[in-house]
Amino acid sequence: MKKFGLLPRIIVAIVLGVLIGSVLPAGWVRVFVTFNHVFSQFLGFLIPLIIIGLVAPAIADIGHAAGKLLLLTVGLAYADTIVAGLLAFATGTMLFPLLIDAETTMAVEKAETLQPYFQLQIPAILDVMAALVSSFVIGIGIAYTDSPVLKKGFSEFRIIIEKTIQAAIIPLLPLYIFGIFLGMTYTGEAYHILLVFAKIICIIFILHIVILLYEFLIAGGLARKNPLRLLVNMLPAYFTALGTSSSAATIPVTLRQTKKNEVSDEIASFCVPLCATIHLSGSMMKLTCCALTVCLINGLPHDMPLFLHFIMLLGICMVAAPGVPGGAAMAALGPLASVLGFNPEAQALIVALYIAMDSFGTACNVTGDGALAVIIDKLHKNHASKSLTQEKVPEPDEK
Repeated sequence: MKKFGLLPRIIVAIVLGVLIGSVLPAGWVRVFVTFNHVFSQFLGFLIPLIIIGLVAPAIADIGHAAGKLLLLTVGLAYADTIVAGLLAFATGTMLFPLLIDAETTMAVEKAETLQPYFQLQIPAILDVMAALVSSFVIGIGIAYTDSPVLKKGFSEFRIIIEKTIQAAIIPLLPLYIFGIFLGMTYTGEAYHILLVFAKIICIIFILHIVILLYEFLIAGGLARKNPLRLLVNMLPAYFTALGTSSSAATIPVTLRQTKKNEVSDEIASFCVPLCATIHLSGSMMKLTCCALTVCLINGLPHDMPLFLHFIMLLGICMVAAPGVPGGAAMAALGPLASVLGFNPEAQALIVALYIAMDSFGTACNVTGDGALAVIIDKLHKNHASKSLTQEKVPEPDEK
């Protein structure tokens, strides 16, 4: 199975879990429940290290090149990511309760819990918030002190974390998700949950189109260009991202199409690679929708202040997510647990659903990068023109 991509393995794991869960004896189901318990403990231990290993070096790299253009790009990318999350929350609050019937909630509430054969506790070194604050302190500190030793050390630590994810987490993730759906099928939850998410996915697909439309309407309005033409020019990047599910792999196409929208070479070459790392509106929308659905199904708190906290924290945690397979979902594990109170099973469900829709979120992210580049190019030209005008104004003679 290793020769196949992560998405096919996740789909196979879900299908097998649903098919086998109804016929497998309780003793065998508990074997996978035991594996899931140990794996979730290991994953919980790694989450703070993942945050430090990915976010701290990313902040150090960004901060080293600090400037007005960088701050403008980061600010716009973060703001758009937060807006996408708030749009998802507002839409979900209105529509999702209509799609989740009482039978689904009752099935989840009445489901029996299978216990593992043994339990193993692996406490995390830091909690999520401490890891995030540490990442900021370390990243900004390295950027301002320009410490080559620390920068190299944390860059190597990032490599260790990425290798751990690729060699340990990603290969075992399908087995973990198989165990989750096996247990849910055995207890009667899987059918109801999958039926709900089949409806939610349709809304997510519509939302990602809405996000692209408002991004390009704003970009076209500011730049005084036809927004639909701008969007059509970015379609090759959209379809490339659908096929690759990678923002990084799509950068050459995104860069070429952004330049076709008459963005200057300087701005396009700066914005596109940077936004591939920090602009994640599609990913934010998907994760917010899935998290809200799980909260509604399980009767967890889902008020606006709570989700605003979750969305703003997730927007920061996802800074370095595109460098890792399923990176945004991995980055979301911390906020899901610390802010929304998700247990390992709920976190695994989010990861499985996110990866199943990964290509659409990535396509939304990279296509939106083109809109941001148009906006930044226009603001940069206005600033340059204003500065040039001020330089030409003669100063009054002193008397």
